[in-house]
This record gives sequence, C-alpha cells and structure tokens, in this order.
Amino acid sequence: MKLDEKNYVDLAEKTIRGLLEKKDRRGNPVKLVTTSKIRNLLAMTADIYNDIVSTNSEILTDEVIGRINYLKIRFLYEAGRDPGVKNLVENAEILKHLGDIKASKRQFILFSRYMEALVAYRKYLGAEAGDRDSE
Repeated sequence: MKLDEKNYVDLAEKTIRGLLEKKDRRGNPVKLVTTSKIRNLLAMTADIYNDIVSTNSEILTDEVIGRINYLKIRFLYEAGRDPGVKNLVENAEILKHLGDIKASKRQFILFSRYMEALVAYRKYLGAEAGDRDSE
C-alpha cells in the first residue's frame, strides 16, 4: 500500500502493534527495534527532510535522490546488523516506501511523517506493553 495523508498513521500503528504481537518459531516475542535505534533512523530521514521542506519545487534534485538512495543503503546496513531493525524494515515496508518516493517531494514528506509515526508508536505502545527500552 502506498503512503498517503490518510493512511500513514494507521499503517505505523498497525506495524508496531504487529511487531509487539509477533512471535518467532519457538513462540518467543520477536526482537523489537530499540527506541534509540529507531530515533537514529528517523534522524537520518530528518536530515533530508530539513533540506527539502523549504524548497519550492515538487521535483527532488538528483543530489537529494542520491541521498535518499544512500538512506536506503543505511536502512539495509542497520537491518543486517540488528534483528530488531530488520523486523521493522520488513514489516513497515520501509524499502518499498523509499522506492515509492522516486523524485516526489510530497512522497518524501509523507515517508518522513511515517517514520515519525513509527517512532511515536514504538515509544507509546512499547511503554504500554511494559518494554523497558521505551523509557
């Protein structure tokens, strides 16, 4: 499903709730991304967001598209290092949503808001579930 103004918050909530309920083959809860790790991923996204939000063009420059491609690589790298990040990247379909941006300023802004919503729900629902990392 492509991100839009109507669905990104619900998708973020559904993703985090799904991760909190997900079990591995042995019936143990899957590793959840830590709040510090997900905030680091958001910070990488926010760097690009801060540069494009004030531009007048709806079409992103080649330089910004290159930065988004590098962001995709960073998500892959972090997913390879940390099972919690991998679970988030896969379940939140982050790579798909990054690919949907293409050269659209609007789609990148939606992606950035989606990342913010994931962080917020990770913090809120993780605390609600008694997750000690969400403090």
